[in-house]
Amino acid sequence: MKTGMNLLLWTDHVTAEHDGLLEQIKGLGFDAVEIPIFNTSDTAAYERLGKRLKALGLGATAVTVMGPETNPISPDPSIRKAAVQYLDTVLSCGQAFGCEILCGPIHSAIGVFSGNGPTEDEFKAGVDTLRQAAEKAQARGIKLAVEYLNRFEIYFLTTAAQASRFVREVNHPYLKMMYDSFHAHIEEKDQAKAIASCASETIHVHVSENDRGVPGTGQVHWDSFWSGLEASGYNGYVTIEAFGRALPALAAATRVWRDLFPDAMGLCRDGLSFIKGRIGA
Repeated sequence: MKTGMNLLLWTDHVTAEHDGLLEQIKGLGFDAVEIPIFNTSDTAAYERLGKRLKALGLGATAVTVMGPETNPISPDPSIRKAAVQYLDTVLSCGQAFGCEILCGPIHSAIGVFSGNGPTEDEFKAGVDTLRQAAEKAQARGIKLAVEYLNRFEIYFLTTAAQASRFVREVNHPYLKMMYDSFHAHIEEKDQAKAIASCASETIHVHVSENDRGVPGTGQVHWDSFWSGLEASGYNGYVTIEAFGRALPALAAATRVWRDLFPDAMGLCRDGLSFIKGRIGA
């Protein structure tokens, strides 16, 4: 397995001012960084980032989210079309810096609720929309990894079983799924069983504690998580996702109302040590 660090701990748009951060992450021993792609207009920044990552020898994945105007399961065909166009634009940004996988809850709009559970019509719409997006992804050489979230953040895909069914229905080599220990801690009965249920569809993994702080210091059943990954044969990125208060809007969106760790680089160092202690065991 390879290790990654999600940069949403510091920023939602990586620019030249984050060069020192990239160097520190590389110095700690991470194999890759996960780049937020929310700003799709600053193409020069992504091109520059690609050169910087190559010089440092860092791999790259990326993360984005969908909003109400780009909701893949909307009943409005124009909004579903906008979703495909938006994802293609995000993929273009990722292509500029050598992105391998674009992950996130790209199956539906985050924070948008219908007041009911997901419907079969929404499922069919999502499958059709993401199949089109997967064609765009294949053309750009980047795989998509849909992420199921917990029920308090989204309503469409909230379990490993739902996400794996969705991936199988899309049935495209460039559309798979990711597994996140934080969301699984809320929604699944058993980490290992959940991982086993979606093993053939999983191409990306987030290592995230139940409080979004330092991995290994909270209530996630890590023995079950790591044994499940090992049994599944997973050999991709295990990327730390943690959230702090550096970005007020993101802190509000992730419900981070207090400091969850002493310092960000300390979280990186301790989180990486935790991961290497388990994957090297």
